[in-house]
Amino acid sequence: MAVTMRDVARRAGVSPKTVSNVMNGYPYIRAETRTKVLAAIDALGYQMNISARNLKSGRTGIIGLAVPELSLPYFGELADQVIVAADDHGLTVMIEQTGADRDRELTVLSRPRGHLVDGLLYSPLGLGQEDIGQLKTSTPMVLLGERIFHSPVDHVMIDNVPGTKAAVEHLLSLGRRRIAVLGIHPGEKVGTAAIRYGAYADALTEHGLPVPSELAFPAGRWHRSTGAEATERLLASGLEFDAILGLNDTLAMGALRVLSQHGIRVPDDVAVAGFDNIDEAQYSTPSLTTVDPGRAQIARKAVELLVRRMAGDDSEHEEIAAPYKLHTRESTLGIS
Repeated sequence: MAVTMRDVARRAGVSPKTVSNVMNGYPYIRAETRTKVLAAIDALGYQMNISARNLKSGRTGIIGLAVPELSLPYFGELADQVIVAADDHGLTVMIEQTGADRDRELTVLSRPRGHLVDGLLYSPLGLGQEDIGQLKTSTPMVLLGERIFHSPVDHVMIDNVPGTKAAVEHLLSLGRRRIAVLGIHPGEKVGTAAIRYGAYADALTEHGLPVPSELAFPAGRWHRSTGAEATERLLASGLEFDAILGLNDTLAMGALRVLSQHGIRVPDDVAVAGFDNIDEAQYSTPSLTTVDPGRAQIARKAVELLVRRMAGDDSEHEEIAAPYKLHTRESTLGIS
């Protein structure tokens, strides 16, 4: 027997109208209510009949955005840019978090709620080469972010390698030679940490410098707290260093806090740089030198590609790297 909207409403403890509002992307719904409804949809395997709902177009006018973690400023600001770009095409955005967990990322690709959207912008961090076949879904999709593998869908990427090299070369141009790195993931072969650390190492090698592996410090989730903890371990090690590269801005900001607490002057004693150019970077004390990965361009191009695929474009899939820009600020140049 087919599952109905009333079945979903009964399980979630809400009205059928509320279920309808959640499924149609109505914005003024409490997060707790939305979560309960989506959980009920998953549990019962409910699928909305899109063509019955809209006989004219067979479309919902909604696209999905699946990101690892909205509490990380990069993804929160990316979501904002996606909403702006989607609005230009008359589309609404439904956002979901995966926690960078492989199982949850795979669930996004297979769950019934995928039928609630016309297309999906998808930023996975937990998937690997063995999961490439899972990307072949009936829902049009564009990958965002890291260049993990050549996939069967369009991919709009951060230009991690030249962007990271630009940050390292900037530090080298200032005479820094002992550059510590915060945020590595030991054993990782694909993904942001591996790509950016590899680019850091290549930049040093290209300048005839040894790669100081002892100055590479792990951090699991890239938050301010883990950046602070890694910096404390760096200071406790007694190793000499004259610069820190945070593999993202929040790690670098955690470092700025700890250096200040220990009376270490930035940039006089230690220069600090990050990656992502989150809004906070230009207002931190000191303001943070960082790489802008082209977040607005990523969002705009990804939505444009998705709209094309939703319209039936079956041309060869594209891999596009957004242009980056290095913003040099007080954390490396000092206050002028």
